[in-house]
Amino acid sequence: MKGRNKGVQARLLEKNPRALYVPCGAHSLNLMISDAATASIDATSYFGTVQKLYNLFSASPQRWAILKDYVTVALKTWSDTRWESRINSIEAVRYQASNIREALLKVRKVSDPLTKVEAQSLAEEVGSYRFIICTVIWYDILHIVNHVSKLLQSPKMQLDVAVDLLTKAKTSLTNYRIGFTSAQVSAKDMCEKMNVEAVLKEKRLRSTKRHFAYGAADEPIADAMKRLEIIFFNVVVDTTIQSLTDRLKTLSEVRDQFGVLVNFQKLDDQSLNNQCDKLCKTLTSGNESDIDGKELAMEVKHLPSLPSDEMTALELLTFIHKKHFEELYPNLWVALRIACTLPVTVASAERSFSKLKLIKTYLRSSMGQERLSGLAIISINHEVGKDVMYEDIIDDFASKKARKQRF
Repeated sequence: MKGRNKGVQARLLEKNPRALYVPCGAHSLNLMISDAATASIDATSYFGTVQKLYNLFSASPQRWAILKDYVTVALKTWSDTRWESRINSIEAVRYQASNIREALLKVRKVSDPLTKVEAQSLAEEVGSYRFIICTVIWYDILHIVNHVSKLLQSPKMQLDVAVDLLTKAKTSLTNYRIGFTSAQVSAKDMCEKMNVEAVLKEKRLRSTKRHFAYGAADEPIADAMKRLEIIFFNVVVDTTIQSLTDRLKTLSEVRDQFGVLVNFQKLDDQSLNNQCDKLCKTLTSGNESDIDGKELAMEVKHLPSLPSDEMTALELLTFIHKKHFEELYPNLWVALRIACTLPVTVASAERSFSKLKLIKTYLRSSMGQERLSGLAIISINHEVGKDVMYEDIIDDFASKKARKQRF
């Protein structure tokens, strides 16, 4: 949470000026996709169409049964705060567009007049070349981001590794900036599977003259594909890259402050001393400092041979712990512990709150604090709970509650 002026960040810095602000990586990716989804009217309209598909089938058990007969992966809705659900929704459309269109045509035959009109409209939209190419583009973008998000939510994720993952995601999105042609090829293949004449559709789009409904100019663009590339593809991809760059900046700055702990083998003496002093200033408040910069530089220079030249902060910390070098390298030990405990995401903490909401529902409003805490601990540590022998616990509980005493 930012709160630079009067929020959480400001209050924490009042208590401890050495605290470092690290934005949640998973939330940054979520906001990045949200920015891209609202940057273009075509992008917003696309997600509205996908939501209409889900609403049409989920509103009736009969329609949902028809959908299940045609598809293997059902349509899904999404949450505004959990963007990962978007890729689950689009994945069903990406690989089952022809089946969804057939299900819509089947619904059109067996439904009331109002539903028939809606099903017919959605069938035409799903079969359109424009909708298919938007599906391909969104799926490719979300597929890149989804992989990074899952890795960032790992409990053992480290800040330096997280920055590298986000940098690679930015590189992949930058390379995809010229991927509109490949998206067209994939869209044509999907149209052919739906028995739709893709070339005819494209010619029809090219011959349609449309005007900008928004923007600075009202210039007609004859080539509808060029228009789609300019106002949809370029806008969405550029917004995603720019948003990721802005949100990656803070993480990179914090990573660079602790960079000497992982790249000291590549630095000369002068650069090593400068970066150690910089880290010392970061961890200093008034007359109190967690480490001594000069001593840290000396400790790093006299480290024994390491197992690898490319080690993360956690691997180096583990190495020092196994060799019992804590007292020999106290400044390095403290700096590594701080670096390894810098949070990358708040996913683990939020999972605990989500689980708490599932445990204490409105039907369990009278649950006491002790029972709630016990159930929460069991749920959070479910892997340990699976190994518990419930028969022994039941027998122990029964023996304590039994009125008859055994002599």
